[in-house]
Amino acid sequence: MSRVLVTGACGQLGSELTTELRKIYGTENVIASDIREANDQISEGPFEYLDVMNKERIEEIIETYDVSIIYHLAALLSANAEKNIDLAWKLNMDGLLNVLKIAKEKSLERIFWPSSIAVFGPDTPKKDTPQNTPTNPTTVYGITKVAGEQWCAYFHNKFGVDVRSLRYPGLIGYKSMPGGGTTDYAVDIYHKALAGETFSCFLEKDAALPMMYMSDAVKATIDLMQASEDQVNVRTSYNVSAISFTPEEIANSIKKQIPDFEIEYEPDYRQEIASSWPDSIDDSAARSDWGWKHEFDLDRMTADILENLPKIIEKAER
Repeated sequence: MSRVLVTGACGQLGSELTTELRKIYGTENVIASDIREANDQISEGPFEYLDVMNKERIEEIIETYDVSIIYHLAALLSANAEKNIDLAWKLNMDGLLNVLKIAKEKSLERIFWPSSIAVFGPDTPKKDTPQNTPTNPTTVYGITKVAGEQWCAYFHNKFGVDVRSLRYPGLIGYKSMPGGGTTDYAVDIYHKALAGETFSCFLEKDAALPMMYMSDAVKATIDLMQASEDQVNVRTSYNVSAISFTPEEIANSIKKQIPDFEIEYEPDYRQEIASSWPDSIDDSAARSDWGWKHEFDLDRMTADILENLPKIIEKAER
């Protein structure tokens, strides 16, 4: 049985992905790691403190656990990256290069690294953004993702490293708190709705963005990693999509179940970031190459979150 290392495992995606990977590989065969303490979701299995900028520490963990697959999620996200551009470049780039170099040196089985719709910029077609299109981002986060995609393709083409990647849209989950992304409003809005509070949105009401429920994001990640190597034809990063909506549309979806919910709009610097991103994504390559198919639309996602989030909140308050 392969052993798996997940970096950035305490984040939104990392927590849920680690849980699913442990169902596949067994709890003891999936090592979670982060610079934060293990949260409740991942604390039952192996956990290691890891700063991914420390290549020797990554190598130590790989040797200790005989790791052959890495899901490298550790990064500074879009909004936080704009506040600390030096750290964003160093963490996002050095961390990835450390993992890729180790994969080459140790002939690891497979690597996953997440890219993002942040690679796109103002000159990208806004609707049905194609797989191959200009990638001229206006954020440091987007710059690190474009560079990262090229490094992934380089290490695959030059050294045969089997590294795979998805350009995630905004990810929405309820099991952990947001991590500093521009699309995080679509997580926080459900917390405010259940608390009976008016939600102040930092985007304009008609700011459409590609989004994906966390269950679908985990599914897409595992589907790609389980695909045979000859099915993976894109070695920069695959476009992947599910649903696109505006803050007004998600608010209306919530009002179907919580009629008294109210939202107000106070756009800030994150609106400028969102404006540089697409409204919707063409992910036909992922659907044809390895059979990607999402499961959640907006109303189904809202219903699932409003049913399950209160249990998470109650547990946290104990």
